Amino acid sequence: MSSVTFETQRAALADVVAIPTPFAEDGTVEQDTHRALLRRLLDGGIRTLTPGGNTGECYALTPLERRVVTELTVEEAGGRAVILVGVGHDLPTAIASARHARDLGAGMVMVHQPVHPCVSAAGWVDHHRAIAESVPGLGVVPYIRNAQLPGARLAELADHCPNVIGVKYAVPDAARFAAFARDAGLDRFVWVAGLAEPYAPSYFSAGATGFTSGLVNVAPAVSLNMMEALRSGDYPAAMKVWEQIRRFEELRAAHGSADNVTVVKEALAALGLCRRDVRPPSRPLPEHERAEVAAVAAGWSL
Repeated sequence: MSSVTFETQRAALADVVAIPTPFAEDGTVEQDTHRALLRRLLDGGIRTLTPGGNTGECYALTPLERRVVTELTVEEAGGRAVILVGVGHDLPTAIASARHARDLGAGMVMVHQPVHPCVSAAGWVDHHRAIAESVPGLGVVPYIRNAQLPGARLAELADHCPNVIGVKYAVPDAARFAAFARDAGLDRFVWVAGLAEPYAPSYFSAGATGFTSGLVNVAPAVSLNMMEALRSGDYPAAMKVWEQIRRFEELRAAHGSADNVTVVKEALAALGLCRRDVRPPSRPLPEHERAEVAAVAAGWSL
């Protein structure tokens, strides 16, 4: 299968990639609010949506909830966006999720970093190969957080599975990313900066063409401003946006990213767009940090 087959999917990865999952007062997924947040993103110009991503608290959702979130995302997008469905957990669950995404008409799946405590490089290839071969018609995007994985292993995977077309790279090391991408094949894959706007300028300078974002759920125009600057190679303009969002992202990254999702939810709550609720092992923000997040969000032109 030629990579040309995946032209639409590859283009969608070279963009801002996002999605949240709002919860109701009783703790269930608030589907109407979820649809409203999706419409806000779509109306704001976002064209790549990722149900089952980390900002969507995928590991805190039940299997049924993950299916529902995927279904309503595909339905609400209605062809206005390319859908990149996050899949993971054990291998049979990941394959079932990938086939569910395929049956719904999604264009791609993102394979979460295996959470097993013992991951070998060869086993990583086997895990991703089994998923990719189960859905040969979908674009497949490994989500890499393992700094020990060599780029040659990704190339090996793609030799077996030509539908592996992109990578969400989330190791916080721009030099390692640059080396990994070149060892794997810089032009062979679409490289997505997987640590959002704070790392996007440095990763773009090394070859990334897309980035994931939690911020975009709050302020789509701000994220798109950074993307526009990076696409045009205007790094000073991109860094102006970086300065604008710095504090927001510092709060998300604090304590080992303990509040990564919480800060996004808090900003959405401050704007009246959804409840602030998150599920364990995430936690609600302390009161003084809530006020700071609300002040930061209010400072953007939304």
